[in-house]
Amino acid sequence: MQKKYFITGISTEVGKTVVSAIVTEALQADYWKPVQAGELENSDTDKVRDLVSNEKSVFHKNAYALKTPMSPHASAEIDGVSIELKSVQEPETENDLVIEGAGGLLVPLNDTDTILDVIKPDYKVIVVSRHYLGSINHSLLTIKLLKEKGYDVSIVYSGEEHKTTESIIEKMTDVRVIGRIDEEPYFDQNVIKEYADLFRDNL
Repeated sequence: MQKKYFITGISTEVGKTVVSAIVTEALQADYWKPVQAGELENSDTDKVRDLVSNEKSVFHKNAYALKTPMSPHASAEIDGVSIELKSVQEPETENDLVIEGAGGLLVPLNDTDTILDVIKPDYKVIVVSRHYLGSINHSLLTIKLLKEKGYDVSIVYSGEEHKTTESIIEKMTDVRVIGRIDEEPYFDQNVIKEYADLFRDNL
């Protein structure tokens, strides 16, 4: 049966793209970033493609590729376009699919829709959490909202272990933990493959 994973974060720059690459490699899945804002010459799709070493994965085109590294609604306004949810169409594939969000769940796409509105009921959602001052609140809010919406939610920790932070998140949400990504000096195909082998049985 086809698996579809949506990768979201508790904030920006918490490790969504690395987690997306690991899950893509672990499942030899296809990858899709619906909305890319900024870094078009080295987009998240490019980064994941460079980190994945299997030959099965297909990397699908963004629904929207925006020039400015800002919230999608603001970046779209600068580009003179309006993001319409009906234009964010999941690519057709019989393979497993990894979908990477932009920022957190409530990042606006336009005046009414957010990243949360892109997540379909059959998607499994992986929340990437990284410790910083305020991360407990951000993690609990993200997981609580997803669970209230009825999603199958799990978590990946990024960075050094912080037991007091992680234990309270797990106690208060009963979320399933897939694994942790350590503070690596770099990420390349070999490192991603090692994590893919570690995470595969938990996906």
